[in-house]
Amino acid sequence: MSRSATTLLDPRAAPGLAVRSAVALSQKELFWRQFRRHKLALAASAVLLALAAMVLLASWIAPYPFDAIDPTQFRKPPSPAHIMGTDDIGRDLFTRLLYGGQISLAIGLFSALVGSSVGTLMGSLAGYYGRAIDNFIMRVTDVAFSIPSLPLLIILSSYAKSAIPIMILVIGLLSWMSTARIVRATVLSIRARDFTLAARSIGARDARILLRHILPNALAPIIVGATLGVGGAIIAESSLSFLGLGVQVPTPSWGNMLQDSQSTMSSRPWLTIFPGMAILITVLSINFLGDGLRDALDPTLRS
Repeated sequence: MSRSATTLLDPRAAPGLAVRSAVALSQKELFWRQFRRHKLALAASAVLLALAAMVLLASWIAPYPFDAIDPTQFRKPPSPAHIMGTDDIGRDLFTRLLYGGQISLAIGLFSALVGSSVGTLMGSLAGYYGRAIDNFIMRVTDVAFSIPSLPLLIILSSYAKSAIPIMILVIGLLSWMSTARIVRATVLSIRARDFTLAARSIGARDARILLRHILPNALAPIIVGATLGVGGAIIAESSLSFLGLGVQVPTPSWGNMLQDSQSTMSSRPWLTIFPGMAILITVLSINFLGDGLRDALDPTLRS
């Protein structure tokens, strides 16, 4: 038997490796044990996985093209042929809900990615360097917090001509502040620990210390913040589309589907209920998932 195989089978041959493996395994077990206790987070995960699968497979699941118009099926209520009914010009609502989910979820995910990346960068620099840099970044954060986000989103979106990449960038750049504050507080705590001081004492560069030692230990708040940011970005996109400044028809999104139905809420409620429920269930599930991740990643709650 080779030496490498003996090492894998006999922990005494490589005690350091065995200890690291046991620690890593125990951390994973503790995470899943704590996450499984959060029943709402488990249910939310299942709902989000099912929703993501349906949205990604929309071209196979949807019974009609999203822009197909049937003149004989104007304003029809739910039926076997159209399980969620049709809109004012005869388009299948279920089909448009699936394709609209692709747009709304993509905007939510990528906007949260932009916001989390900017917030992590700003918070890391402020927490690690401190003093003048910390003071400057935090004052910029305070100013950004003081600006009403929705009016600014409306103004910027009107200039962006509702382009989806620009909308993602705008929403992301208006949602980094909370992540920056959380990451700053975490980095302030981690930079004073022994392993960070040891890395600095042997001459490690600041970039290496941040990327290899500090940020890996600050992933928990970053992951939770990014998860919750997805829900906020979906709400922001839906609000803009509802006001007619977001995704433009005929491309469907949950927000512009609500905007199309606002004049017929009482006479044709299914046009409002289904996209509204899609937004509600998605954002609620994301929030429950964020709560579960926060509890599972918090070492003080593990047992």
